[in-house]
Amino acid sequence: MSAEDVAQLVLRERQSRDRGWYEGMAACFAEDSVVEMSWSSGSGAGFVQATRDMAGRGDLAVHRLSPPTVRIDQDRALVELPLVIERRIDVDGVEADIASACRSQYRAQYGADGVWRIVRITSIYEKDFLTPALPNTRLDIDPQVLAAYRPSYRCLAWDLNRKGYQVGDDHLGDDRPEAVQAQYRDEMTWLHESHTPACATGSRKDRSV
Repeated sequence: MSAEDVAQLVLRERQSRDRGWYEGMAACFAEDSVVEMSWSSGSGAGFVQATRDMAGRGDLAVHRLSPPTVRIDQDRALVELPLVIERRIDVDGVEADIASACRSQYRAQYGADGVWRIVRITSIYEKDFLTPALPNTRLDIDPQVLAAYRPSYRCLAWDLNRKGYQVGDDHLGDDRPEAVQAQYRDEMTWLHESHTPACATGSRKDRSV
């Protein structure tokens, strides 16, 4: 039950998503898992299928990952994974790049079969950028259109909504710090609340990497 095992779990889930290895991605999730992101809310299995469908539409993204922080208490683990979502898009015939910075919080649980699996993912959005992909090109977007979106995930929401996805304005973001702090409290409460470990020896420990 090492922190390295948990870190590799969340990194494997992201790699599998980016590479289209959907069976491997699905294996990272527990049966009762929940995923809350800007464009998808539901079960882990539903998120895998929605990811497959999104790729089938040509809406591809890659995730630039930073080192995760892992905390473990008996059979539960809490991971924060900073990342940047990168997407190449078309804006009225002009190639453009979206880079959306966020941090994903993973809950993972150690099963009776000796395997860590993801039980929840929640994303906290920070800020994003929309720039032309080629020099000497210009994006012609009405600033008032973008201004209608929250600054923590403005460009991401604008692009996904225009493509038919439904991205609401109620997701966690650094522009709403009170909600973010409440999320951190909830995650730490879940990590440390009373539970029966699947495999525990000695006293309770909180280990970080």
